[in-house]
Amino acid sequence: RMASQADTPVAAAPKKNVRPPVPESLRKMIQARRESRARLHIIKERVSLRKKEMRKIIIRRAEKYHNEYKARERHLVTERRRAKRNGAFFREPEAKLALVVRIRGINGVDPRTKKILQLLRLRQINNAVFVKLNGATANMLRLVEPYVAFGTPNLKTVRELIYKRGFAKIGGQRIAITDNWLIEKKLKKFNVVCIEDVIHEILTVGPHFKEVNKFLWPFKLNCPRGGFSNKKKHFQEGGDAGNREFKINELVQRMN
Repeated sequence: RMASQADTPVAAAPKKNVRPPVPESLRKMIQARRESRARLHIIKERVSLRKKEMRKIIIRRAEKYHNEYKARERHLVTERRRAKRNGAFFREPEAKLALVVRIRGINGVDPRTKKILQLLRLRQINNAVFVKLNGATANMLRLVEPYVAFGTPNLKTVRELIYKRGFAKIGGQRIAITDNWLIEKKLKKFNVVCIEDVIHEILTVGPHFKEVNKFLWPFKLNCPRGGFSNKKKHFQEGGDAGNREFKINELVQRMN
């Protein structure tokens, strides 16, 4: 009997499915990836929330500027009508902003004129820049009058130039303004966070005009549709050079 019991095979215990241990380095890497995903998710939520807030701020500012422009235009129309009704003359407010367009090259340009054109950032033909009018800039424009056309831009011209031809100068490079984030990053300390702030600061020649204008790369325009009439003559003599006041808007419309 003992022999028969010894010869009887004993059933083997079922093997457990034991998973091999995970290396410590792999465990740390997995944990780091999970934490990175969680941080990225939080950052995306914050960015999304920030964009929604900025969108509301931008809309409010755009509405405020629109009402301001309408009120100013309405005030001018009212004053002109009052002067006409009383048989008087209405003196238009003195221009504080000029749009300067270079129309001639460098052939035969004396060193002083060339230096002034460089100071105005007009290094190429058909380049355009905004200039704050004061005694110094008026004298500079008078000296380079045969090589430029300038005048007082209106809201439509300023807005179309910045929206269509606006490029930013960031790190010495010409970067297209495709997002308000670029403006906010560079000009937030001056309370300029969107394209409408830039337009308002330029048009009204605000306290931070210098910084905003420096942020904008000189506008590169096309040759005007229909061409120039005569670059070598002054505008008052039937040419194109010199001061043309509000008629600069018609020229820039043809060049934009």
